[in-house]
Amino acid sequence: MTTLVFGHKAPDTDSTGSPIIWSWYLNEIKGTPAKPVLLGEPNTEAAFVLERWSLEKPEIISDVAADTPVVIVDTNNPAELPADINAADIRAIIDHHKLVGGLETKGPIDIRIEPVACTATIMYKMIGDDLAQAPTGIKGAMLSCILSDTLEFRSPTTTQEDKAIAYALAKDLGVDITEYAAEMFAAKSDVSAFSDAELIRMDSKEYEVEGKKFRVSVLETTAPQIPLDRKDSLMESFKTVEAEDGVDQVLLFVVDIIKEEATLLVPNDLVKTVAEKSFGATVDGDTVVLPGVMSRKKQIIPNLKV
Repeated sequence: MTTLVFGHKAPDTDSTGSPIIWSWYLNEIKGTPAKPVLLGEPNTEAAFVLERWSLEKPEIISDVAADTPVVIVDTNNPAELPADINAADIRAIIDHHKLVGGLETKGPIDIRIEPVACTATIMYKMIGDDLAQAPTGIKGAMLSCILSDTLEFRSPTTTQEDKAIAYALAKDLGVDITEYAAEMFAAKSDVSAFSDAELIRMDSKEYEVEGKKFRVSVLETTAPQIPLDRKDSLMESFKTVEAEDGVDQVLLFVVDIIKEEATLLVPNDLVKTVAEKSFGATVDGDTVVLPGVMSRKKQIIPNLKV
């Protein structure tokens, strides 16, 4: 059977590119039939990357048939995967997030989780010298994933390994990192075509704190005023998303990539309390700026308090 390779729901660049990278490796190097798939529509940056490197957009699926061999990348959280994931035959997990628990396998599997900024960084090391055989598109996807997840090395999750690998790939591809990252971030910032609910869910993860279920959403952009101009409409749409997704509260952070700060939308007293207890912020209105906050994984979720 063909192995399906996929990342988390609401796929960003890493969860779009890494399944393509690993499927190439399984097919061409390991001789294992594999196919990249997505669990949702890729965001605007990921769509730009696919076009830029002439990569075919993977098929979008919503569930996985029982006993289908799968490789999970860029997550190990069952909440971010198909509801029936434990009925599949999970063969491997490659990730850079904290271990959540809850996945069940049918036997011993390969698991590689490292404290780096990007799944593609781990794959680069795992593929090793065989990467010399990779087509330009695979290397381009790998560079794009790293620049996206590190916010061009601005994110506090960035490690020296991420930077060294990105520079090596850029040199190989003849790409200027600053210029290319600017193109990627411009694509990510173009959110005009998306509804409020789509923006809220575009890059979000569910997380529970002291009995409260949150949808923690992040919009990384070089043009923060575009989503902030829609803040009233977005906060009104929180209620619909909360009801449909079964969460108590949406937390939406608009991350300014250039200024290296986040603006949290504050629709009510619960979010005000979260801002004050979690980040030591003083809240005077319906938004609050959090200087230096850029990473959901390292700076937002670990600090959440209610």
